[in-house]
This record gives sequence, C-alpha cells and structure tokens, in this order.
Amino acid sequence: MTRGIVHAVTGTSTDVGKTVVTAAITAAVGTIGASVAVCKPVQTGVSEDQPGDLADIRRLVGPVVGAECARYPDPLAPETAARRSGMPPVLLSDIIDAVGELAARHDVTLVEGAGGVLVRLAPDLTLLDVSSAVAADGIVVVVPAGLGTLNHAELTVGALRAHGLRPSGLVIGSWPQEPDLAMTCNRTDLSRLTGVPVVGVIPTGAGSLAPDDFRRRAGSWFDPHWLTTEFAVHRREGVPQ
Repeated sequence: MTRGIVHAVTGTSTDVGKTVVTAAITAAVGTIGASVAVCKPVQTGVSEDQPGDLADIRRLVGPVVGAECARYPDPLAPETAARRSGMPPVLLSDIIDAVGELAARHDVTLVEGAGGVLVRLAPDLTLLDVSSAVAADGIVVVVPAGLGTLNHAELTVGALRAHGLRPSGLVIGSWPQEPDLAMTCNRTDLSRLTGVPVVGVIPTGAGSLAPDDFRRRAGSWFDPHWLTTEFAVHRREGVPQ
C-alpha cells in the first residue's frame, strides 16, 4: 500500500510555537510542489464551536485538509482535560486511521502534538506512541530561543531516540529582532549538544502576519536542503496504514 511522508511536530514544552511552525512547514513544503495535510490528534482549551489549531493553520496558509480526533474544553494536558470533562480519552486507533487516511491522499502529512513528547494524550498514550504507531518518517522538534532550551532540547531528543524515533530537525519557534547573548549562543549550541541540526528559525510575530506575507516568507525560514530532503514529493511502498 502506498502512502505519503509523515512527520510529527512536537515541542520541548507548551507555547513554543508548534502551530505556527506547522503552518510554516505546510506553506514551505507547498512551494516545492507537495500536497500537505495536517492531523491534530487532540485539541484542548476550546469548546466545540471555537476555532482550534487547525483553524489557525488555515488562517495563515489557506485551505488545508485536516483531521482532529478529539477536543476538550479545559486548557490542560489532554488526558486530564478528558477526565475533568467526563469525556472519553482519544483512541490510538482513531489517530492511526486519521493519519493513514490523510497520508494515503497527500504527499506529506504533519501530525501536531500537544505540549511535549511525554504529555499524556490519553492514559498510557503520548506522541512517542503515536509517532511509532503511524511509522513517522521524522519528528520536528520546536524549541524556544532563550535560557533553558538546551536542557529541554536534549531531554526531548533523548526521549525520541530512546523510543526508536528520528528527530529530523530543530526549529526555533520565535526569534526576536534583537536576540540576547543566551539566544545567540543557544542557536549554535543546540545542534552541537543534541546532534540534531537547527533547520528553521521563525521570526517573532510570524503568526500575526497577513496570510499572503506568511505564505510568501515561510520558505525563507527553513534550510532549503532540509525541505527538499525531508519532504521531496515521492510515495513509499509497502507501509501499513
């Protein structure tokens, strides 16, 4: 059975810019001729009638095929949010089905996690488990620029590798016009200490750009060699859905 490339997008913590990075990758990959879909396995902090992360991505990029497997109103870790709401936790089988359906019809499918890799999406379910179950080709790790990022990045990359997953690149989720000394040093030290290249740097405020500006500029925020290597348009044979 054929399918497209699947990449997960995670962060070293919450509020590091995963959704804007997911939107930027979607826009950038589109410029190299690939069709892109996005799966958000679990959305928290919004009610049924409120826009979530997929809506933010569409606001910046335009029409994007997406799937959301579960959502809960409290802005908490998904497992906790589900328990507090009295709603059932998300099922891994539902996520596998959603990703498989998207990947069967698109060149690239991005799976945006919630918080960091060990955040519980459901009891005994993390993005590590999801990434393994959907045979993700790589994991993009979104990191902050400032103090603390080196420790968190090393811990995240270590967890991915311990689970047999491949971190394909680090992306700094928000880079100010005037970075301080720690940020400047971190931009070099992140790759040295994790062994994973910094493949993208998103300018602060990118999520507030007009959609046309966002789409036009997104490709310049990433290493072009990384984009074409990781997301070149091709189909893989023999991957179970």
